[in-house]
Amino acid sequence: MDHDQPTVLLPGDVRMPLLGFGTWQVTGQAGYDAVLAALDAGYRHIDTASMYGNEEEVGRAVKESGLRREDVFITTKLPPDRVGRERETIEASLRALDLDHVDLWLIHWPPSSPSDSIPTWRELLAARDENLTRAVGVSNYSTAQIDELIQATEENPAVNQIRWSPSLYDRQRHAEHRDRGVVLEGYSPFKTTDLSDPVLVRIAAAHGVSPAQVVLRWHIDHEIVVIPKSVTPDRIRANADVWNFSLTAQEMRDIDALGG
Repeated sequence: MDHDQPTVLLPGDVRMPLLGFGTWQVTGQAGYDAVLAALDAGYRHIDTASMYGNEEEVGRAVKESGLRREDVFITTKLPPDRVGRERETIEASLRALDLDHVDLWLIHWPPSSPSDSIPTWRELLAARDENLTRAVGVSNYSTAQIDELIQATEENPAVNQIRWSPSLYDRQRHAEHRDRGVVLEGYSPFKTTDLSDPVLVRIAAAHGVSPAQVVLRWHIDHEIVVIPKSVTPDRIRANADVWNFSLTAQEMRDIDALGG
């Protein structure tokens, strides 16, 4: 089930698959099994973080999947309590993942002390320049916080990973990312979504798919990276099965309108 999945281009000619697999709260054997099931279902992008405590399981599943390293896009993140120990943290992540580099390293949350913001970002840029990661970005940042990094370093975060879903759709925020060349990546796509919403149910019926699949396709058709999470093999497979339909311009508008 290895399709030519749509990707978005990051700086440095790095291609990031628009569909990824989230691993928050997915640890131990269940974590390993879920990542292996995801790779088997066709996912080629796995999202983890130091604070998830599952980098070892993720790395082992990638290794044992039989896929080539260059065919799997791997993201990990710097936790807030590791500010000032960035180099040590990425090295620990690489050891746990059993890799010589990740594809994307994010600052998981803005540092609690604003004065740490720029030095932390510079450390991520240094890690990228040393090929420990192919691209660098942020998570849970406001547009103003992103602008601060750009103004200080003239280096845009490749990605900002934030909570996103149809009910949270914010046209202006989406445009602000696009204008800055920052890829928007949405997490928890279902947590704030009412999958029984009549708009989603109607559009799902029109395409013979589930409302959850419509939500994922809506992200993809907006070129927003999305990382659904599940430990259920059937749901993992269903979430990966979003390539045989696409939404019309009117359907996209109807779903956007759920954001109020």
